[in-house]
Amino acid sequence: MGVADVLLFEDESVLKLFPNLRRAWSLKGAQQHIATSGRNDQRVLFGIINVRTGRRIILVQKHMRQEGFQALLRQVRKIYRSRSVWMLLDNATPHKTKTSLAMAAKLHISLIWLPKQCAELNAMDHLWRSLKKDISSNYQYKDIDEHAQNAVHYIKALSKKQARTKAGILSEDFWLKSFL
Repeated sequence: MGVADVLLFEDESVLKLFPNLRRAWSLKGAQQHIATSGRNDQRVLFGIINVRTGRRIILVQKHMRQEGFQALLRQVRKIYRSRSVWMLLDNATPHKTKTSLAMAAKLHISLIWLPKQCAELNAMDHLWRSLKKDISSNYQYKDIDEHAQNAVHYIKALSKKQARTKAGILSEDFWLKSFL
């Protein structure tokens, strides 16, 4: 892998209107109250993070389908034009369809499959975990689009260093440290 080559982690995250319930403080003997809408709409965030620069691309879709992944591939190629792109990702169904594989090949994006059940290897997965802890937990948004908009804003508002730190890329134990 050359210095000009681009190494990306890709992953998806499902946002639900119904809030993630996590630990929260309250007065001793009082239970935390979290209002919920009773609806459970969802949006899917397709995202990448550049290992070397921390640049992120996030696309919001209604469903986790191949069309969303393919839109992300087109966006990656548009941004990184003629550079060699290597994308590390899991074995999710949208990634493995014939049309997704054909599009990646057509766009000259090399897909590198992470081992099954190894989310800890995917830096984008760590970034999603931070997002859900910081903006999705214990809070009911008025609708799913507001939740998705806040999620995208959260990810994009991080500095490149903050994003790489939250994604675990700057960790002493980062498994691809030699590629930085």
